[in-house]
Order: sequence, then structure tokens, then C-alpha cells
Amino acid sequence: MRFGLFIPQGWRFDLVDIAPADHWRVMASLAQDADEGPWESLWVYDHFHTTPVPSEEATHEAWTLMSAFAASTDRIRLGQMCTCMGYRNPAYLAKVAATVDLISGGRAEMGIGGGWYEHEWRAYGYGFPPIAERLGRLREGVEIMHQAWTTGSATLDGTYYQADGAIVRPLPLQEGGIPLWIAGGGEKVTLKIAAQYASYTNFGSSIEEFAHKSEVLRGHTDALGRDFDEITRSTNFNTIIAATEAEASDRLDAVIARLTPHVGAERAAQMERDYRESPAFGTPEQIVERLSERAAAGLGYAIHYFPEAAYDRSGVDLFEREVVPALR
Repeated sequence: MRFGLFIPQGWRFDLVDIAPADHWRVMASLAQDADEGPWESLWVYDHFHTTPVPSEEATHEAWTLMSAFAASTDRIRLGQMCTCMGYRNPAYLAKVAATVDLISGGRAEMGIGGGWYEHEWRAYGYGFPPIAERLGRLREGVEIMHQAWTTGSATLDGTYYQADGAIVRPLPLQEGGIPLWIAGGGEKVTLKIAAQYASYTNFGSSIEEFAHKSEVLRGHTDALGRDFDEITRSTNFNTIIAATEAEASDRLDAVIARLTPHVGAERAAQMERDYRESPAFGTPEQIVERLSERAAAGLGYAIHYFPEAAYDRSGVDLFEREVVPALR
């Protein structure tokens, strides 16, 4: 199994009580630690407002961070889970990503999806088109990026996007272009796009959902004549780890206490339930067992979000020592 690490950027209220002037120092330090550790990739979210409620707390922009991480790390791969296709013109996005790939020495990943955060869409003036249009934009945008990165230019007279010889030079350093992670489990459209273009997918936290979506993806690859095993399947995990279950509960209590003033008691209670139900909550032995079950079902890549990371790195350290070696 391969492992990725989310860097806190504020979107999940994971930089509160840290002065904004210190945010980059915290993020850069975590990225550099990850660069020197066992992680294959680091990740950020592509969002503008905090979740589950918008607030005036900081949320740092994903592709600006990609460029900064590209210049401040040496080895680790750089991804977003996931870039919203509707937030940027795809030819422009292809150019941005190619530049990040060049700065990083060929370490960029492109996580891409249709988008879902309605408040954010409307607040930034993008409207909030129906799901069919959002997925139509995803399909056309992926085609433009694929053309741009493999030929150096893109032309498409689409329903939602138009490009007429848009030049994207220099090409990304990675042969064949920047790997595409198609995020989402939509069975009729998203997974069909993934079957055609993706190097990676991202869906399913429960093992049952993961297995079902995998079979749907296999059906689409079979229909296209593509080898199903060419696509690495990934899942994101909310992760709180400790030597004992009691200590893990104490760590979660501290996380919820920090979140409650910002999200309210009702949402905080739901977030606590979600964390306790996560396959990556508990002791190293428990987490290894649950991830091993998913590996047996075909999970090839696990991306972990540690809500404590900006304040306390001991959970990340424990995961690196005891979970990664057991599964990598």
C-alpha cells in the first residue's frame, strides 16, 4: 500500500488559534517533515471557505500552495483532493499545473472532480449548476488537460468549454503528462471518465462501498478495452491514532473541543461520530487490521488526514513508525 498525507490548510478548521502570519511556517514544516519521511505524497483540499460551515477562519488556496510546496520540498509528490473543475478554466488550469510540475521536477498530481460545496460556488459567483452540467464540465476539462499535456496545445468546441489552439508549453516534465486522479464514485459518468483517463481513482471509505465502486469501474474499463489494473484505487481516511484506545479517545476529545466553538455542538457531535467510525481511528494494530482488509479488496493508496497535525505531530509520528512499515 502507498500512503499520502493531507497538510492542514484551514479548510477543516485545522489552523484555528494559530496566527495567520504563522500558517505558512506550520504548513511548510509539516510538508518538509513528510518529504523526509515515508509518505509518497502530500495533499491539500481545493476549497475557499471552511467546512462544515463557512466562517472567517483562513482557508488557503490549493494551487498557490502547490507551487509553494513544489519549491520547498525535494522528493514528495504533490496533489489536491480534489481540484474543482468548475473553479478554473481548464486550459488555464493545465498551464498552472504544468508550471508546478516544472518547478517540482516532475512531482505534480492532478486530483480533479465535479465539485459539490454549493455555498462556496455561489459565494464566488460560479452559480451552482446541476450535477449533469458539473460532470459535463469535468469530462470536457479532462479532455482539454489531456490534450494540453500530451500535445502541447488543446482545441475543443465543447458545450461548456472552448479552447482553440491553447498552447501549453513547456509540457509537464512527466512523460505522458501529469497523472490524473478522478475523484468521486458516480457510477454512470465519473467512473466512466476515470476508466478512460485516470491513473488513479478516489472513492469509498467503507469496504462494501469500495468493493462495489471497484466493480463498476471494472465494467467501464472492460467496455473500453482498458486493463483495470492500470488504475490505482485510493481512499481518504480521517486518522486519529494512539498507543491505546483510551488515548485515542482523549485525542479525539481535544479535537472536538477545538472545533465546537466554530461549528456548533450539533455538528461537532456528528464529527465525533464520524471520527470514531473511521477505519483509521484507534491503535496501530486496529488500523493495520482494517487497512489490510481494504488492501485485500484492492485498495492501493491510502491518503490520511490528521486533524491534530498543526498542533501535535505525535500521531503522525506513530503512524509512520508502526502503520506504514506494516503495510507498505
